[in-house]
Amino acid sequence: MASRVIAPPQRKRDGVVAGIPKPKAPERNNRRALRDVGNLVIRGVYGKSQQVSRPVTRGFSAQACNVEINNKKKPVIGDGVAVVPKRKLTTKPPQKEVVVVKRPKPETAVIEISLDAEEAKLGTQKSSVKDVQISTAVLSASSKVPCGLVDKTKKTQIVDIDAGDVDNQLAAVEYVKDLYKFYKMAESSIQIHDYMGSQNQINENMRMILVDWLVEVHHVYKLSPETLYLTVQIIDRYLSTRLVHRKELQLLGISSMLLAGKYVDIWAPMVNDLVCISERAYSKEHILGMEKSILAKLGWSLSGPTPYVFLVRFVKAAMADKEMENMAFFLTELGLMHYGMLKFCPSMLAASAVYAARCTLNKSPHWDETLNFHTGYSEPRLIECAKQLVSFHSRSAEVKRNSVYRKYSASELCSVALLAPAKML
Repeated sequence: MASRVIAPPQRKRDGVVAGIPKPKAPERNNRRALRDVGNLVIRGVYGKSQQVSRPVTRGFSAQACNVEINNKKKPVIGDGVAVVPKRKLTTKPPQKEVVVVKRPKPETAVIEISLDAEEAKLGTQKSSVKDVQISTAVLSASSKVPCGLVDKTKKTQIVDIDAGDVDNQLAAVEYVKDLYKFYKMAESSIQIHDYMGSQNQINENMRMILVDWLVEVHHVYKLSPETLYLTVQIIDRYLSTRLVHRKELQLLGISSMLLAGKYVDIWAPMVNDLVCISERAYSKEHILGMEKSILAKLGWSLSGPTPYVFLVRFVKAAMADKEMENMAFFLTELGLMHYGMLKFCPSMLAASAVYAARCTLNKSPHWDETLNFHTGYSEPRLIECAKQLVSFHSRSAEVKRNSVYRKYSASELCSVALLAPAKML
């Protein structure tokens, strides 16, 4: 009978059976806080790593990590198994934006503001700040005016004189500003120089008598006002280019009126009528021959701006009534008669007539921002020309032959010639 070898029983040492290896204890989760957060690496676009540098919040991040690890619950080890406490599932809190507010002290204060709360707050603050600014500006402006810190005259608005003619196609509101810019440029090209010194047969007095007679002829035939102004301009332009004999001066006058009537009026005066009104001093052939000579000397150009073109616009800018309009035309026609007024350009003559008319009728103010804008002349520039027009007005009753004075003494033209001239001028 075979014998069995019986192994002696093994002793337990410290509760462990000898010969059996001791099971390894589970490794603990040994973590420590990073002392330097400068080595923080995050994943950027397309898996590339990017180094993040946050010098302002570096110290704060390190302290936050230490606090979080110390307060974190460690896993409980029991029976060789690590038990990690369960976390409650909560909804993801709204993202918060960290705003660093710098103060003069070395310490930095960190304020956490929710994005949703910030947007709502900004929405309410914008309207309140805007209201405060508007009300502050109104209060400050209203307080400066009574104290005299703000000049009220500088804030006067320029009146739109063409607003009432928007629906009138004949007024050409879309082009009127460009038209008068062109007139201002064109008047310098036809400025008439002093020609009386080169004329050895006529003088200033003879020219005044001719214009006075043409005013009467113009009034008898009831031609348009622009025809008279264009007639005088044609006469002066022709006399500045050619010597005229004394006997041909009246012929030049009626031929110039014939051309102006054809250019402006619908029904121009007939040649036979002009022959009769000149008491047959000239024949039909004489008038037509002078007409050809005028057109040849002027190069068939009759479209130069006259004082009437500017006067109509400036009277409208003055918002004048009927009396003031007639007074302005009366003073302008007085200026046409005198040779010395040729040194003033047509626009200045028209603007000075409006200014003198306002002074004569005691209109207040005598000159405003609207007139300054549309005429292009300030009040000091018009004083010299306006004084001469007022002097002509004061002596008009003493002149024996003055068709302009008789014309504007009629009641249908408000008898403006009978009014006293402006004393201030």
